Amino acid sequence: MVPYPSHTKALVLAKAPSPSSGHVYDAVIETRPVPALKDGEVLVRMAAAGFNHKELWQRDNQYPNTTVGSVLGSDGAGIVIAAADPNDPLIRKRVFLVPTLGWESDPIGPERVFSIRGGIPAGGTFTEFVTIERSQVIVVPDYLPLVYAAAWPVAGVTAWRAVTVKGEVKAGDNVLITGIGGGVALVALQLCVAIGARVFVTSSDPAKIDRAIELGAVGGVMYTEEKWPSQLGKLLKTHGAHSADLSVIIDSAGGDISGKTMKLLRHGARVVCYGLTASGSINFTIREVLKNIELKGSTMGSRQELIDATAFIEKHRIVPVVSHVLRGLEEAEQGFEILRQITIMER
Repeated sequence: MVPYPSHTKALVLAKAPSPSSGHVYDAVIETRPVPALKDGEVLVRMAAAGFNHKELWQRDNQYPNTTVGSVLGSDGAGIVIAAADPNDPLIRKRVFLVPTLGWESDPIGPERVFSIRGGIPAGGTFTEFVTIERSQVIVVPDYLPLVYAAAWPVAGVTAWRAVTVKGEVKAGDNVLITGIGGGVALVALQLCVAIGARVFVTSSDPAKIDRAIELGAVGGVMYTEEKWPSQLGKLLKTHGAHSADLSVIIDSAGGDISGKTMKLLRHGARVVCYGLTASGSINFTIREVLKNIELKGSTMGSRQELIDATAFIEKHRIVPVVSHVLRGLEEAEQGFEILRQITIMER
């Protein structure tokens, strides 16, 4: 029997001590009491937590509903070491936390007020121990190490909804994924390849295109090149497709993505946008309407969609891509710096 911990160390959002910190808010380690379990709750000893851009945006006051004093982190995995019910079958199970709050199963959208775990009153993952409703954890597939499981939930549910629910990707489709190298884009690539689609990618970094090809992409083009759409058209022809045979675009940038790829899109193609990293708007004109193009927005996903996505990666033995591993909360500042450098490179 594992002793019930009295306290936990956690990475907490705090007021910055001075403008020289470089952020609006600071991130500090605090020791906090571990609350007693209520009915229906379990205690998870965290083994790994994953960084997202969200944590950096929260420190810079660029994310809504951020609460000073809350524990950071949306992604995390660990082991259930206690439960309100001493006979709970989840005890000793490896689990990850559901990052989306207020969205259980409705395919249209959240049933209640929606939020994302961490940086709000709901407990984040950057901590040693988490008390949580048992319904808000999902068992980690046996083949997947906890470090990789911790990198799965946010990117996994976002990519799954964009690819399967909104994009309706099927075997044989030609799919374009923009901005490959980001966490969601990489998972979307892995999902599309497992489905049996032919995937093409864009990036500003040749190394990221090469890595995408290693993961199963057919090929890629540099979006920094002015003529990248025509280069993509040649790639489609080289690999046996028609010049206007893109079925789906999974996009993180926004802007004039459909206009730039209009000649490559087949009638009835779907353009799914889950982010606006390049522009705060998306251009959609009568040209797209006359070609029956569908523009679909996609944000995160439900708990049920995450369960479905996890069953899919278990079937196909998909392992999320992890770029860096840091040791302990004491190294968290390195994580913020890595995110900051990635953000600079993506601009």
